[in-house]
Amino acid sequence: MTDPGAPHPDPASAPETNRAARWVGLAGAVLLAIASFLGGALPERTTTPAVDGPLTVILWLAGTTAMVGAWWALRGGAPSAAWAYRTAGLWALPLLFSAPLGSRDVYSYACQGWVYADGGDPYAIGVAAAGCPWLDAVAPVWRDTAAPYGPFFVLLGALAVVLGGGLVGTVALLRVLAVAGLLVAALCLPGLARAAGVPTRRATWLVLACPLVGVHLVAGAHNDAVMLGLLLPGLLLLVRLPSRPGVLAVAGLLAAGVLLGLAVSVKATAVVALPFAALAAVRGRHTLVALLRDGGLLAVGVVGALVVTSLLSGLGLGWIGGLGSSGDTVQWTSPPTAVGMVVDYVGRLAGRPLGAVSVARVVGLVVLAAFLVLLWYRTWAVLRTPATRSSTSLSDGGWVIRLAARAGVVRPADPVTPAGERRLILGAAGVALVATVVLAPVFHPWYATWPLALLAVTATRTAWFALPCAAASFLALPDGSNVARLVKAPGAVAMTLLVLAVVLRAPSWLRRPP
Repeated sequence: MTDPGAPHPDPASAPETNRAARWVGLAGAVLLAIASFLGGALPERTTTPAVDGPLTVILWLAGTTAMVGAWWALRGGAPSAAWAYRTAGLWALPLLFSAPLGSRDVYSYACQGWVYADGGDPYAIGVAAAGCPWLDAVAPVWRDTAAPYGPFFVLLGALAVVLGGGLVGTVALLRVLAVAGLLVAALCLPGLARAAGVPTRRATWLVLACPLVGVHLVAGAHNDAVMLGLLLPGLLLLVRLPSRPGVLAVAGLLAAGVLLGLAVSVKATAVVALPFAALAAVRGRHTLVALLRDGGLLAVGVVGALVVTSLLSGLGLGWIGGLGSSGDTVQWTSPPTAVGMVVDYVGRLAGRPLGAVSVARVVGLVVLAAFLVLLWYRTWAVLRTPATRSSTSLSDGGWVIRLAARAGVVRPADPVTPAGERRLILGAAGVALVATVVLAPVFHPWYATWPLALLAVTATRTAWFALPCAAASFLALPDGSNVARLVKAPGAVAMTLLVLAVVLRAPSWLRRPP
């Protein structure tokens, strides 16, 4: 299943394209690895990109272009899932042994783990005040903020500090944790794709070969990889459970809940997928009783994992308070923030500072909450409506079906099947993560890997989410500087115009038959 009207041929019938993509992408990864040692996020370097030298920028631009181009060329699917695994692994090798790329967050992880291992509370004190010996490696903006990650990841970070024995060893172990999470997620992709009726060769390629994954989850060692390594097996377990209630189903629901709870205990973003996971947990028909029964068992596992990790760490729920610090940066790559920036620019021109960024961010969060509730409710209504089932079609499913059809998650004329239901649920969770990324107060390139992992295993149309992932790959320079900072005002204006265009066109776009 490829994009309708896609200009590229089926990659399985173009071996020369496959070979070229494999080696061009590998060359790009090698160039990025070289750039990481020349001007990457090295511990002793917190300089601006201007002093990194033109060679670093040239290598970064050439390497990123090569990887993005090779990935994009086969976005309709690799020749096989095994070919996609081998090629993605080949690309990851240079990045696995590179210096940290695209972000200095791994040093924040190390210092937060050090604070906890030293007996401090990373949710109550910043790493600077705690006296972390590796403070100079941490980006200045994060030195005085509390840890925004869950207690399970703090425990993992402290373990890396204890076993690593120093900054280099700690960073290496944090990268091992990220790669382990990515490997677990990679093993789950074929099962999720088959459950949703999507070609595995395409799903594995879209996720594993995406430059964002290699640069930010492997080389950058972001804990998003650990979150995905818990989220995806939890969802796979849900779609693989027996269709009828029983002892095996109960054990599976509890185990899936534990995995999902641990994902939240790494990064709170995973909570967005939980309501849709409850829909996937239902055994048999989607009735309210079944939802309360099976969703309740899932919730027991989720809450149990959160409680155990909070008690085991001794930090309680203090990590929830640290979530607000993740919005300390102001960049136009977040649409609500961009709108607030433009309003502030206009206010300054009029001589009246307005402070609109914080207001726009609150509005964005309110819109996000409303959208998530409506998306879940409409998905639930489609799954449980007897009329939809009796007509054996999703065509009368309302706006959620039209939205899902636009995203390529469902086709309204298709008959209602278990695979169609699973694709709808997982696809709706992916759309929910898209909305979370778009409406959050801040956006970093690696955030795009959250929805990518679910949309790759559900959507039949890929360009609409692959194109933003390709563009996001160019946002972070090797040393972690954000390119968006170099075009702050023009970027904010462009993003605001894009937001206005989407808001004006969305109603008619959704009303039109897919």
